[in-house]
Amino acid sequence: MPDEFTHIVMYSGGIGSWAAARRVIEKHGADNVKLLFTDTRIEDQDLYRFLRESAASLGAELIEIADGRTPWELFFSIGYMGNTRADPCSKVLKRDIADRWLKEHYTPENCIVYVGIDWSEQHRFLGNDKGKAGLQKRKLPWKYEAPLIEAPYLTKEDIIEALEQSGIAPPRLYKMGFPHNNCGGFCIKTGHAQFELLYRAFPDRFKHHEKMEQRFREMKGRDLAILRDRRGGVTKPFPLSKLRERIEKQPDLIDKFDFGGCGCFIDD
Repeated sequence: MPDEFTHIVMYSGGIGSWAAARRVIEKHGADNVKLLFTDTRIEDQDLYRFLRESAASLGAELIEIADGRTPWELFFSIGYMGNTRADPCSKVLKRDIADRWLKEHYTPENCIVYVGIDWSEQHRFLGNDKGKAGLQKRKLPWKYEAPLIEAPYLTKEDIIEALEQSGIAPPRLYKMGFPHNNCGGFCIKTGHAQFELLYRAFPDRFKHHEKMEQRFREMKGRDLAILRDRRGGVTKPFPLSKLRERIEKQPDLIDKFDFGGCGCFIDD
């Protein structure tokens, strides 16, 4: 009997969205599932390999959409640079175009949308005890579900092991120490530790983002930066150029645990 809903997985290229898609397919069948990928145009090349290999293995249709701009092109066009407090890049380049695609092809009555958030951050999906609404409530009347907040509970290591058992190599960024597989290791919500990792793993990428940030600073004529420095008890903008100098000259001063967070389909 055909399923009355189309099941749409927000397929980010990360291992969480793969695990969520697998659970959806196990329950509803691949013919009823579509994998929706939103491209920021600065992804790691191995993301596309993983995206297509994993989609083919799952047997579901992969749909790729894009605004067409990179995050930096967006920042320059709107005159605002993303930072840890505001993420116009994930809003415009991911959430907004995904929402438009949904409205163009479906209604809240004929589809269910799935995200890869897991049990360790279920408050971002369900809401918290302070009254902040989670994604599930904010997206109403669209029906959103998060299969990985339910048992059996999986760790990142569990998912990587399952991928390898299915014959698919996990995205290389995970093996290099990055916490996610989006935007080529870059994220305006991330912290000093991940930018240090980006500098050491992909120095050319780091230098590109450093250059773009400096161009934006010059365009606005203001002391703006993605990062903040709180040393000495005073919070101030901390440009990537200064972070690079610290990495090169005073690496012991880098907070090795400051990875920040990325939640393109979760936060508003």
